[in-house]
Amino acid sequence: MTADEIKLLILSGEGYNAEFKVSVPSKVREISEEVCAFANAAGGIILIGVDDKNTIHGVNIDNAKRSAIQNSIGEISPAINCSLSIVEVDNKTIGIIEVPSGKNKPYVLSGAIYVRIGPNTQKLTTSEQMRDFFQQSEKIFFDEAPSKTFDVKTQIDESNFKNFRIEAGFMPSIPDIQILQNLQLFTEDGYFKRGAVLFFGAKPEEIYEQAVIRCVAFSGINKRYISDDKFFRGPLSNQYINAMEWLREKLNIAYDIEGQGGGPRKEVWEIPQTVFKEAIINSLSHRDYYEKGAVTTIELFDDRVEISNPGGLLPAIKKDFGHKSLSRNPLIFGLFHRIHLVEKIGSGILRMRELMLSSNLSAPVFKKEGMFTVIFKRPGNKTSEKTSEKTSEKTSEKIIKLIENDKFITINELSEKIGISSRSIERNIKILQELNKLIRKGGDKGGYWEIKVKI
Repeated sequence: MTADEIKLLILSGEGYNAEFKVSVPSKVREISEEVCAFANAAGGIILIGVDDKNTIHGVNIDNAKRSAIQNSIGEISPAINCSLSIVEVDNKTIGIIEVPSGKNKPYVLSGAIYVRIGPNTQKLTTSEQMRDFFQQSEKIFFDEAPSKTFDVKTQIDESNFKNFRIEAGFMPSIPDIQILQNLQLFTEDGYFKRGAVLFFGAKPEEIYEQAVIRCVAFSGINKRYISDDKFFRGPLSNQYINAMEWLREKLNIAYDIEGQGGGPRKEVWEIPQTVFKEAIINSLSHRDYYEKGAVTTIELFDDRVEISNPGGLLPAIKKDFGHKSLSRNPLIFGLFHRIHLVEKIGSGILRMRELMLSSNLSAPVFKKEGMFTVIFKRPGNKTSEKTSEKTSEKTSEKIIKLIENDKFITINELSEKIGISSRSIERNIKILQELNKLIRKGGDKGGYWEIKVKI
């Protein structure tokens, strides 16, 4: 790597494919553990002399330290073809270890297997965990395999990738292609990986038909009467956003207007919003995409919400459920972490339980056999003391009514009047435009809305 490439990588920050160390650790084995983990995943780069705040400090690596690092890496079995190199960056010395994705997985260091989970390295300590890893590596992680029919130049969702850049905090000066390369989203043969297609492709479902979320609302407490049935397609982050918006429109939502000081009203969902965030992101990250006969589903009943994903739990996770994380799709999991939709690794189950109980709701119920399902009991018709109103109209209906009254209304004004983010307004408007129910005449300034077909 050149000095300029290293600086761009540093600007991208640590993640699933990058690890920074401010100095050579006293136990050089820590470096070989990272090397082993990268080799068991998609490969990665270790920079020595850079801290976790992306600041270059430089490092002094003498012959003794270099020899110790290489000897430690040499203990990995089977052997990994990687070595330590030294590069000058802004007059400071940086140590670089470029680790390829191993072709002979699993790689073992002193009898232990290390894997990359999101931005962290995890040691597999039980026979169940190791057995699961062997099984996954035998059929190859779905999201790491190449998607040979995908054309990055024409099939990527540019708007979605732009939002990803912003949410992940990438500097504007970093070229798009450099970000894709830094995230190691291409195979050695130059193909876009399946996980990258699912995350950034405009229409990934045209290649992987199982990669959708189905949201179904039922009237009553069984599956006899369907009142709404939606399929959400496109990039995984968009599926997540659309599923959350669907839930928002279906569930009882109150507004806390106390102590807001005239600011935006605070939404109070009947079931905490973060609970659904955790459950949906987990479903998209951990589901078995090899399973073509099922999709991720969100089912809404009068008394509960069920979220299910194909593949169930890996056996090793069942034993330590709620405390360990071993993803079927580590690349996808790492990309969600980049945009801060994954918090502390392995803590999602505990957080869902805590949020439900702290809201005086029943703890979630987890079904671990077959498809993995989490069930959230709804609170019934009980209302909060802070409730000032409930949403009864769909967001799209509210947008149309406001435009009927003022065709010059802006996105920000719609956001303020409806009480949701401008991004949610833009998504709903995009859907209305795609359905040919709403068109925009003129530009952002001086333009106006025209309703084609009333909802």
